[in-house]
Amino acid sequence: MSVEKHTPSFDEKAPGADRDVVVQSELVSPSVEERRLVRKLDWRIMPIACIMYLFAYLDRSNLGNARLQGLPQDTLHGDPTGVLFDWVNSVFFISYIICQVPATILSKLCPPRIWLGCATIGWGICSVLMASAFNFSGLVAARLGLGVFEAGFGPGIPLYMSFFYTREELGMRMAYWFGFAAVAGAFGGLIAFGVQNIHSAVSNWKLLFIIEGLPTVIIGLLSMMILPNRPEETPMFDEKERELALERMNRGIKADVGRTVKKAHIYAAFKDWRIYAAGILYFGANCALASISAFLPTIITTFGYTNAKAQLLTVPPYAVAAVYLCLNSYVSDRLQSRGLFVASASAVAGVGYVLLLAVPSNNHVRYFATFCITSGTYTTIGVIIAWFAHNLGSETKKATGIPMYMAIGQCGSLLGSHIYPKTDGPRYIKGFAVTCALQFVAALAALILTISYRLDNKLRDSKFGKAERDAPVDTSELADKAPMFRYVP
Repeated sequence: MSVEKHTPSFDEKAPGADRDVVVQSELVSPSVEERRLVRKLDWRIMPIACIMYLFAYLDRSNLGNARLQGLPQDTLHGDPTGVLFDWVNSVFFISYIICQVPATILSKLCPPRIWLGCATIGWGICSVLMASAFNFSGLVAARLGLGVFEAGFGPGIPLYMSFFYTREELGMRMAYWFGFAAVAGAFGGLIAFGVQNIHSAVSNWKLLFIIEGLPTVIIGLLSMMILPNRPEETPMFDEKERELALERMNRGIKADVGRTVKKAHIYAAFKDWRIYAAGILYFGANCALASISAFLPTIITTFGYTNAKAQLLTVPPYAVAAVYLCLNSYVSDRLQSRGLFVASASAVAGVGYVLLLAVPSNNHVRYFATFCITSGTYTTIGVIIAWFAHNLGSETKKATGIPMYMAIGQCGSLLGSHIYPKTDGPRYIKGFAVTCALQFVAALAALILTISYRLDNKLRDSKFGKAERDAPVDTSELADKAPMFRYVP
């Protein structure tokens, strides 16, 4: 049966048609078949996607560790003010921001496994090339390239996951995926600690870039063989599995058929105020995230620890952040509510910065504050990615809207890279104060968004009637503005 024959049937299916499938499935209920399909998808997609993000985050955030291993002394003439290091760190975000929207829209026109695999190979090569840089210009060129290739991966994964997982499943999958950013922080500290004790003829920071860059290229090649293409294209399904996968893909929305882009939905994304509100929220979270990635080891050294000990002490905050993210995502999936979890996580991060500002001398409290910051920041970002993977309605609007709010948010990464100059140490009052304020602004933005979604759902219920749970909704023309589409608040 062709794909074209599958898809229209979802719009024509009567409310009781799902029950007919039971009779045709050899007396195996759809729930059993569906669980079997989800397990198959999880084994095929999640391990490689998570490992890809682990190395993506290692390769973008290892500058913080390299800073303590002599990179400024070898390539930046010591960088006494820290300004040159700040620019090397932040230039990644310039190309990353510029390329996100066009890269994600273009990804709709390519086989996903080829697109994601090539992006991974590209940033892996750029990471290795950082080890060959001998001055400021070389480091900047490699970081710019890193941003270009990662722009084709970061926003593309939530879109890709939405092809296979329902909104009830997406939160935990996004948590597992983004949680590997926290794992990367912990893992990166351990790798940096190990590299610091190698004592080879090659500089420690160069070894760090090579050790974390070369496996990325191999992972990219493997992903081209392992990741499935779209449900209607991939050979990993038999016909029964394909029909179920396509039915799941059309729950609450109407998925595209094939690799297409709808221009009207691109324009709709640019006119949607909620995407800009999400951008403000994401801005605050990414300001904190960028500063954590680049400066957490440095901040911990201000507590009186050696560089090697500081590398190790970055591990526990990241580990706790991964657990906290998964717990919040699990509950938000079950309740089908995102905004309140985003707001509370942003507030937790804000409290962490308040502690760093208000308690200058108690290092136990200040170290506890780093747990609050990492846990709150990673949870905010992980849950908002799942939130907007559904709420934009159509694939093209997701392909435009997701990188839009991420690009706005990554401007916060640029800010976060410049508000912790070495001259402000050891208190870093300006950096902590700015980031603290942004966390509470993010919490407010999340509350505004969740209230607006709840009011919109209530208005549509009263005007058009309650939407049937998981029923296909024709979002092909109006995207999330379709009368029977309902938001996850």
